[in-house]
Amino acid sequence: MVKHDDYMTPYSAWADICEYLPKNRKVWEAFRGDGTSATFLRQLGLDVVCENVDFFESNYGDCVVTNPPFSKLAKVLERLRELDKPFVMIMPCYVLTTQYFQRLGFQPDLQLIVPRKRIQLKKIVDGVEVPTPGCSFDCLYFCWKMKLPRDVVFLT
Repeated sequence: MVKHDDYMTPYSAWADICEYLPKNRKVWEAFRGDGTSATFLRQLGLDVVCENVDFFESNYGDCVVTNPPFSKLAKVLERLRELDKPFVMIMPCYVLTTQYFQRLGFQPDLQLIVPRKRIQLKKIVDGVEVPTPGCSFDCLYFCWKMKLPRDVVFLT
């Protein structure tokens, strides 16, 4: 069975946290997918770089704002720690309790934004959106070194 890891972020997911996104920094949308996420971030006033490059061999911007492929989260987080790159990333809640996340030591500067409802990511298979009844798991916005006003921000 082929694993498809292409889930696009809807505009609403970024708009919901717009006030917490870094408008004074160059933002790297590191996992471009179909490119709509970078477009949405630009529409919200961010200075975005979004190149079709290998994330693990590249380094752009002052911070990362993205929805990474969940099958590669351990490697993605390792790379961001290696680069000491601040980030805002949409990731499943379970990441908090994984051994790889605990081992990487994000805790002192980790902050979370809790959405008011489940983020409805759009599934893409072979370039085509696949209708789904809705996302079956909960995600949080994991923020590292972003200096939010509180360590846990609940959206209302």
